[in-house]
Amino acid sequence: MDKLKIFTIGFTQKSAESFFGRLREAGVRKVVDVRLNNVSQLAGFAKRDDLRFFLGAIGAIEYVHKPEMAPTGEILEFYRKNGGDWEVYEKRFLELVSGRQIEKLLSKEEAHMACLLCSENKPDRCHRRLVAEYLKEKWGRLEIVHL
Repeated sequence: MDKLKIFTIGFTQKSAESFFGRLREAGVRKVVDVRLNNVSQLAGFAKRDDLRFFLGAIGAIEYVHKPEMAPTGEILEFYRKNGGDWEVYEKRFLELVSGRQIEKLLSKEEAHMACLLCSENKPDRCHRRLVAEYLKEKWGRLEIVHL
């Protein structure tokens, strides 16, 4: 495979129609859920079992949960309690994923045309962007598209 392509998306501030439409239009084949907690009542249509059903029914899209690609509860708590210092959060999170060697959790073939999912609306201060950029650093030729 010459060049890999990976997507990212957050479900907050999106209707189900917009969320699933973006995935389908982009040609996403798999959603990789990188949330620590994927069963929260606040997640609405993006709760694990509902999401798995909707992805399959609406777009024949596979679903997989990879909490190893999520920050720990401790890192999240530290970020929230310390005024949201993004630089500190980013450093700690990147040390975590490096230590976990998350680039080995998915093959490049599995990751191609997959979409990293979390809750944040925008990718700028979201760990899904950090995961995608980390994978690009490790794998090389990887196009990242934020939906």
